[in-house]
Amino acid sequence: MERKKLAPGVFITTLDAEKFNRCRITIHLRYPALRRSATDAAVLPLVLERGYAGCPDMTELSRKLARLYGADLGVDQSSAGIDRVLTVDICGIKDRFALDGENLTREYADIAFGTIFEPYLIDGVFDPEAVRIEKESLARRLDAEFNNKRLYCVRQARRKFYGDSPAGIELGGYKSDLPNVTPQTLKAEYDRILSLASIDVMVQGADPALVEELLLQKLAGAARSPQRFAMPLAMPVIETQHFSEEIPGLTQAKLCMLFTRGTPEDLPSITVMRMAMSVFGGSTTSRLFRNVREKQSLCYYCGSSALRATGVMMVDSGVEPGREAQAEAAILKELNDLCTGPITEQEMDDCRRSLLSSLDSLGDSLGGLESWYYGQILRDEALAPPEYGKVLTNAVTADEVREVLQSYHYSVGYTLTAKGEGENA
Repeated sequence: MERKKLAPGVFITTLDAEKFNRCRITIHLRYPALRRSATDAAVLPLVLERGYAGCPDMTELSRKLARLYGADLGVDQSSAGIDRVLTVDICGIKDRFALDGENLTREYADIAFGTIFEPYLIDGVFDPEAVRIEKESLARRLDAEFNNKRLYCVRQARRKFYGDSPAGIELGGYKSDLPNVTPQTLKAEYDRILSLASIDVMVQGADPALVEELLLQKLAGAARSPQRFAMPLAMPVIETQHFSEEIPGLTQAKLCMLFTRGTPEDLPSITVMRMAMSVFGGSTTSRLFRNVREKQSLCYYCGSSALRATGVMMVDSGVEPGREAQAEAAILKELNDLCTGPITEQEMDDCRRSLLSSLDSLGDSLGGLESWYYGQILRDEALAPPEYGKVLTNAVTADEVREVLQSYHYSVGYTLTAKGEGENA
């Protein structure tokens, strides 16, 4: 693999894709999130996916992709710590498989770069009809959050945990702000993102020289002042806060527990953190799965995860109404046992095998490999293949796992409890 700087805040990374008959071009724009424009940022990828200046009609865009031997186009937004990442990716067969010798790399790059750099505008702003339709679509998504009680509980806990912190800005935006989203405000947010973002283009199996040439053409004359990535953040240590919400007809209570490291310094390696989560609650051989779910039958599911850049660890669980306190106590006991007691070689090996298997599977897809390498870019690490990740995973010790888990402090517990009788939620 090779990463090359083309301009301030603009990079191109070429990854090996020899074993695949398909290729992939991905453009990541990492930019600082703002509360005031969070809803515009959530609407933007929905509008961009509808078409671009060179192909503004959704139906024609679908036909164009179909003519390119069934190429796939995606536009999405995700979080990177307290930053956001706007991503456009296109995947299709390699040039050498084109039946009539078409230059598929050029076709793919034209679509992907057109989507991100040349959106369809009317009188200098986004199409009002497209904005109206996608605002309605986002409103339905936001309304649907409550119907997924597990997701709702997690998000409610996050809102209490982060408060007004930059890490608490909602990725999906705010329904109350939707009336304020207009073609003009959406264009202003697009311009802000394009100006401030760090741009990473990942090329797998396509012609990197041609992609580089077309990228520089699209960026020529663009007014850009790319910003540095946001620094890691961790919420301060506080006395544990408990919140509870009653919902009629709930037959499976939900419990979400959030922990903070209290400091953004001395971040553990991502490899050690993955191992710690696997041992605690991230695998079928973890303490939470074996002891809280299987042995004590206190929950239907119980798992842990952690985000390195925001210093948070989460445990979420589905339990029988009335047993929430028991489940919480059992979870805390398992965490304390790992922090103060022995961690056996057997459970380390079991969890290690699960992680090694996941690393092996990364090489089975272009998307998996691209995510692996872009994750390293986001963490400002030197690029290394998944095989190196296996070496690091094999080297993790029980003491390192214990040290990571000891760094977390219980901050917020949020519970959805039953009220009355009804259908399973």
